[in-house]
Amino acid sequence: MSILVDATTTFIVQGITGREAVNLTRECLDYGAGARVVGGVTPGRKGREVHGVPVFDTVAQAVEHHGAPIDGSVVTVPPAFTKDAVLEAVANGIKLIVIVTERIPRRDVAVMVEFASAHGARIIGPNCLGIIVPDVIKMGGIGGPAKDAAKAYSPGPVGVISRSGGMTTEMSSTLTAAGLGQSTAVSIGGDAIIGSSYAELMPLFEADEQTQAIVIYTEPGGRMEAELAAWVKEHDSRLPIVAFMAGRFMDEMPGMSFGHAGTIVEGKADTAAEKIERLAEAGIVVAEEISEIPGIVKSRIAERSMV
Repeated sequence: MSILVDATTTFIVQGITGREAVNLTRECLDYGAGARVVGGVTPGRKGREVHGVPVFDTVAQAVEHHGAPIDGSVVTVPPAFTKDAVLEAVANGIKLIVIVTERIPRRDVAVMVEFASAHGARIIGPNCLGIIVPDVIKMGGIGGPAKDAAKAYSPGPVGVISRSGGMTTEMSSTLTAAGLGQSTAVSIGGDAIIGSSYAELMPLFEADEQTQAIVIYTEPGGRMEAELAAWVKEHDSRLPIVAFMAGRFMDEMPGMSFGHAGTIVEGKADTAAEKIERLAEAGIVVAEEISEIPGIVKSRIAERSMV
């Protein structure tokens, strides 16, 4: 099994004629059995093709051409136009939106997330690399070219959720090298406002029989870790969770931030030390180094299997 996407998932690429989108489309088509990219959208470019994928002026045209509802969209349009692209996709019945674009105004992100929620749709991102089900499908730039993604990701029992796109692959590669494959890996984005947090994805992994453990990559800033800890305690999660907290040095440098836009420490609750304490209270192990993660995961899975 998997969460969010599988071999039958159909999706479009909005902004498909852009340079990065052209490469992203090729990567998705080449990976696994080949993603079902059923169309692309770039206003004014109808009638063109990108790697055999037909291009349309609007999402409505893409849906009409497909002749059935389309499951998802990868949004790669410039930040000034991202909100309109997402609202257009959701209005045309698309339920899963992966937003690759970064530097989108927070107000626009808030509007998109609220609109999607009101229409039963889910946003992954923005400023993310997407979703991958090893050897099956990738939706977005996660893992890079297909040959590289095939080396880093392998099928298995560990769900991966990361605020960093690059670290999604780094952690998965570390797990793969230790013989621990992934059920689904999700790059959720590093912005201050995102569409799907750790806690919001946990019910999906919880319901997935293949998933036996979760690995998360996290950073100072924001309240997502506190939400995750509360969710785990409230729902008595069956899944052992192992976390890696980057940026611990920020606790010694008040007012500093690094990396993603979401790493803004606004108070004590946002610090690495406070987050680690909250996670530990919920039974979530925080690894000191990424190299420690596979060993901890194996031992936690073994412990749960004996219960």
